[in-house]
Amino acid sequence: MNFKDPKVKQVQEVYQSLWAINKTTAKFTKTNAESFGLTLQQLSILNTLFAFPESTQQELVERLISSKSTISVGVDKLVNMGLVERKFSDEDRREVKLKLTIKGEEVSKNSSKNSISYKAMLSALENMDDEDIQSLLRIQKELLNNLIESGY
Repeated sequence: MNFKDPKVKQVQEVYQSLWAINKTTAKFTKTNAESFGLTLQQLSILNTLFAFPESTQQELVERLISSKSTISVGVDKLVNMGLVERKFSDEDRREVKLKLTIKGEEVSKNSSKNSISYKAMLSALENMDDEDIQSLLRIQKELLNNLIESGY
């Protein structure tokens, strides 16, 4: 790899930018999760189930881009904490759907309401044009798809 190549320099700049944003928002979210006695992964599972009720563990794996074992351990702990429950699908009894309990819904709502990362992101996005935000989302989605399709 030629580090003097302008394209390689761009790769480094994009990677550094994404890493810094991820690190900053993860720090905010981790603090928020800990205030509810949860890990970052557990809070992500809760909030995903709030947004996509009755997801399967496989759907969580895909949405959170996580391993099956990581999601399985997180779900087990959330079930033991009384925040998530498992229920068999009406269509396919072999399929288990995950559902937030009332307590799980409250924690998810409160975590979003009091979220430092949401407040910080809202503040940051308020300084941007809606058109720029839509472009950012489109470009990030395209970048993610290209990364996945690259096969590495």
